[in-house]
Amino acid sequence: MVKLGSDILTIQEVAIYLKVAERTVYRLAAAKKIPAFKVGGSWRFSRAEIERWIKSQSSATPGTDGVSAMDSRRRS
Repeated sequence: MVKLGSDILTIQEVAIYLKVAERTVYRLAAAKKIPAFKVGGSWRFSRAEIERWIKSQSSATPGTDGVSAMDSRRRS
């Protein structure tokens, strides 16, 4: 079980936090649709930046938030 207690999160931790697949988080990070940075080739995420991103998504137009766009493509 992953413990969400750090200010810096991994792809796995962000996926659990957002309740999406790890692959979705990876794609969002690679496409620069979610705040992320690399350390030694591995994606890392600031918890504060992810929380700000989530808040900004709730005011975004439906279908433009990155996660729902990725999920809709997966369902097709």
